[in-house]
Amino acid sequence: MIVRVAVVPHPPLLVPELAAGAAAETAPLRDACLAAASALAQLCPRWIAIAAVNPAEATGLAGSFAGYGADVEVALCPQATPADRAELPLPLLIAGWLRGEVGAAQVTVSAVPPGSSAEQCRRMGTELAQRLRRNGDPVALLVLGDGAATHTLRAPGYLDNRAHQLDTAVAEAFATANCGALLDLDAALASELLVAGREAWQVGAAAAQLLAPAYHGELLYSAAPYGVAYHVALWDAVAPDRPESQP
Repeated sequence: MIVRVAVVPHPPLLVPELAAGAAAETAPLRDACLAAASALAQLCPRWIAIAAVNPAEATGLAGSFAGYGADVEVALCPQATPADRAELPLPLLIAGWLRGEVGAAQVTVSAVPPGSSAEQCRRMGTELAQRLRRNGDPVALLVLGDGAATHTLRAPGYLDNRAHQLDTAVAEAFATANCGALLDLDAALASELLVAGREAWQVGAAAAQLLAPAYHGELLYSAAPYGVAYHVALWDAVAPDRPESQP
């Protein structure tokens, strides 16, 4: 099975209408996210979006960023109607925005309850991979999550010196497509550092491990503007006859 995985954060500032005066400053992050989404759409127009959201809040197909300052409407599929509109969680709004920007056909949500343990995430990722393997179609995973929100004094969670070490390790794991390193992330530490992506990263890593024997990883962006770490990465499945292997 051919698999491509894109990892993106989900801050509202990705949307130019919401970034306002910071649109130019945040352009590198936005460009990296759009590049990852474009690569995903080139392989497969139908995505599975993995996000740490309450499953009960992930039932709509369309929504708006009105609650974040601009009524930018997005949809998880182009056929969505006004009746499909709901109060989508921020990660799914970003998934819909990326879909629309690159012209993907549909986003199906795999919701991960926030606070799920590492073992629960592993189990959910395994179950997702098994469902996708039974389906047999090419798979494109969009994994949404932010890093630690404690990188500076003005960060949402103030400054915690442990954030740098954690996000350095996360960036390295994404760059090398190291599923094991992501699955080994300390859930308690991630919670203390206000990491908003740990659950989705771990479900995505567990699913990816079963969907292909190895991946080539590319880190497109990793920085902490405004004190919050954002990572953008692209993983491509390595064919069995290629010499590359997962760490």
